[in-house]
Amino acid sequence: MVRMGNVFDLSTVAKRFRFLAVLEAVTWFLLIIGMVYKRLPEPVLWPVKVFGMAHGIVFVLFVLAVLVTARELSWSAKTTILALLSSLPPFCGVLFEIWAARTGQLGELSNNRSAESEAPASVMS
Repeated sequence: MVRMGNVFDLSTVAKRFRFLAVLEAVTWFLLIIGMVYKRLPEPVLWPVKVFGMAHGIVFVLFVLAVLVTARELSWSAKTTILALLSSLPPFCGVLFEIWAARTGQLGELSNNRSAESEAPASVMS
């Protein structure tokens, strides 16, 4: 069983990065919903304005989080560029976060993942 822990625990740079990656995906989703409403026969424009502004703010925070995380966790240039590029297509920030945790790029979040994945294997043996 995967344990989420405290979603709002922002005590480390890796946890802040994870939070902003998820938040960026949520605001992408809301913006896409807003764009659908904009295309209705009777357009509703406020969702694009509100969710567009929210996504823009979170996008900038995500890019700043990438730069801070890259510096704090000594990411290579390749990893940093991948993280920055992941902010462009919808939902790819979360995919990058999953990859980074699995490959040991996210500090203590990577260690927790490997410890969790090894624990059930040893119980089953």
